[in-house]
Amino acid sequence: MNTAAHSFTTDAATPPDVQRIHDLLAAQKAAYRANPIASAPERIERLARLRRVLVKHQDALAQAISDDFGNRSVHETKIAELMTSLEYIDYASKNLAQWMQPSKRHISVIHQPAKGWVSYQPLGVVGIMSPWNYPLLLSVSPLICALAAGNHAMLKISSSSARMGALLEKILGEVFPENLVAVVNGGGVISDTFCRLPFDFLVFTGSSAIGKTVMAAAAENLTPVLLELGGKSPTLVHQSVPMKDVAERLAFGKLWNAGQTCVAPDYIMLPRGKTREFIAQMRLQISKLYPTLLNNPDYTSIVNDKQYNRLSGYMDDARSKGAEFFEINPANEDLSGTRKIAPTLITGLTQDMEVCQNELFGPLLLIFEYDSLEQAIEYINDRPRPLALYYFDYDTTRAQYVADHTHSGQFGVNAVLTHIVHGDLPFGGVGNSGMGKYHAHEGFLTMSHARAVLQNPKFYSLKLIFPPFGKTVHKIMEKAFFR
Repeated sequence: MNTAAHSFTTDAATPPDVQRIHDLLAAQKAAYRANPIASAPERIERLARLRRVLVKHQDALAQAISDDFGNRSVHETKIAELMTSLEYIDYASKNLAQWMQPSKRHISVIHQPAKGWVSYQPLGVVGIMSPWNYPLLLSVSPLICALAAGNHAMLKISSSSARMGALLEKILGEVFPENLVAVVNGGGVISDTFCRLPFDFLVFTGSSAIGKTVMAAAAENLTPVLLELGGKSPTLVHQSVPMKDVAERLAFGKLWNAGQTCVAPDYIMLPRGKTREFIAQMRLQISKLYPTLLNNPDYTSIVNDKQYNRLSGYMDDARSKGAEFFEINPANEDLSGTRKIAPTLITGLTQDMEVCQNELFGPLLLIFEYDSLEQAIEYINDRPRPLALYYFDYDTTRAQYVADHTHSGQFGVNAVLTHIVHGDLPFGGVGNSGMGKYHAHEGFLTMSHARAVLQNPKFYSLKLIFPPFGKTVHKIMEKAFFR
């Protein structure tokens, strides 16, 4: 198929859904080319459309996500996904006119009276591949950055979020033409085709293993990528902090979405001898938050059988190798036959256990003890760099020491999880946990091309230094620069 926007090679055997993806990209590239620099008012109006449709369909979106999970609180979805998305929209709308302003740069004396600046040009068409754990937020938040930067966008929704994906395709179609914003649903060949398209930029959120596959596919077209990949995010606790404070904040963050959060604490490092106290405090705090589990609409199910079986396999493996389990099931309910897993703390760990080798992504928390802060830092640094690192300590000097001696995508002090909701903080990983940043001003910059511009007037000063060399001006320059 040939279009003015791009040429794709397909044949009669190409499935209709795959053909549609190629057609959508061709249409978006053509539409972008027809209006390559959307004005600030145009971009703000596009964001307003997005805000309006999210507010209008908030209940349906929350219910669709709950249905995809088997159960997830609609209130949790509204707080974590909808309210956060609206905050991002409001922040970007307020600031994007300023972000779009060219950045003046210094021009050296021999090039005067030329002028130089950096202009922020849209990249073109952005592909966004979102995961199932926060299917709305992790589709909409990069979309906000893409629209604020003046791009067109295609969203690929996880096949595990089929109900939400179908609804999002429908409601975004109410306010956006498909040549500006389009939604693609489906898995398998659809996902494979999507990440191999020649986008101008590709955003992928998911596991490190799949992230490598996506990056390799994108490399076929030299498509730049932003990867948000997660990993095993640690929580380090100083001995001076009351275990009640740690448990209260950790129970809230760890069990949000039943631990199915890329920045959820994966393991905690406690001062030696503090484990029993911590477990007791976690029992108290979790019992307050979730006095029942089985029919409690506030406690989220594991999203599907595949993920449930993965977590069950991890626990079976750890149990067979001698780990000790502390299940927190306040009403002692039988959860068999459901996809709910009780909050579970695990001690007696060895590094050959699958729970120590893989990101948990569920309501399991590993507990390690340490003898010195330096030992704990060394343990963290010996492992792949995580998406988030949390440190509990009310001494700001020590907190800065830990920050200076570790690497992570985000660093949280005395709280977990909540850094992701702030509109003026960038979000992204480092090393094994990803590359690139979005949200905030950094998101605008990520999805813009910072284009250097040098403008010379009619008077061209460089002719003064044209050959032949050895003239007086050359001698003066040498004295000035090589003094």
